[in-house]
Amino acid sequence: MMTRSLISYLVIAALSLTAQADLVDDIRARGQLVVGTNADAPPFGFHNRDKTISGYDVDMAALVAKKLGVKFVVQNLDPAQRIELLRGKKVDLIAAMLTKTVERERQVDFSYGYFVTGQKVLARKGRFADLKALETGSIGVARGTTSEAQFKQLFPKATLVSMDDTNAAVGFLQGGKIDGVTADEPALAGLQAKLPNRQQYEISVFSLSTEAYGMAVRKGEPRMLKLVNEALIEAEQSGEAARIFQRWFGPETSVPLARFFKIGGA
Repeated sequence: MMTRSLISYLVIAALSLTAQADLVDDIRARGQLVVGTNADAPPFGFHNRDKTISGYDVDMAALVAKKLGVKFVVQNLDPAQRIELLRGKKVDLIAAMLTKTVERERQVDFSYGYFVTGQKVLARKGRFADLKALETGSIGVARGTTSEAQFKQLFPKATLVSMDDTNAAVGFLQGGKIDGVTADEPALAGLQAKLPNRQQYEISVFSLSTEAYGMAVRKGEPRMLKLVNEALIEAEQSGEAARIFQRWFGPETSVPLARFFKIGGA
């Protein structure tokens, strides 16, 4: 018969083992990192002909999988459900153009910013000469994004049409159902590049905001957050992060952008 002291010891030991087991251990045990991304926002994420998903976000997430020493799979997520699915443990990590905001930081933990951009507007040339002109137009936006919230705050009287994703909004723009689409500049540039009559459209010179994208992990996973940040910092220091940026946004790509940021502790 076990003594009370032995039983107490075993209970404490079991609780200790449970407390030590975390997401990093789980991922390494299964040998796979599950990443949630947006496959309707080239060049950050898009479907290949073989139904796999590629893009800047996917390449950046691959750095984390390499750091963990595991394979990774990518799942396409509805932008409006990104945080919900992460908190519901459907994915281990979000790398999906997720802007770091105070409200979101109450729900998830963010990595260092791995991309910095600005929210702009895609429209037919000459339609929106300045910010004030946005008050008179109908603007499409992806539902559940910071672009939606930011536009509502800046232009409460404007006509904002919320849709499933930015790609759908661009379709409405092409069909003449709306006057413009608002999103982060790289996403707009990627979608404009695919339009057959892209020369008829332009991205606004003005910006509505400046935003930093971070990878998101569930609350209560400090080892995972630390590992993600280490992977990003190591990639910045080795030059791999810059090489990934050039792969998707370099001068020879369809979305040429300047890399004016470095991944750090901000």
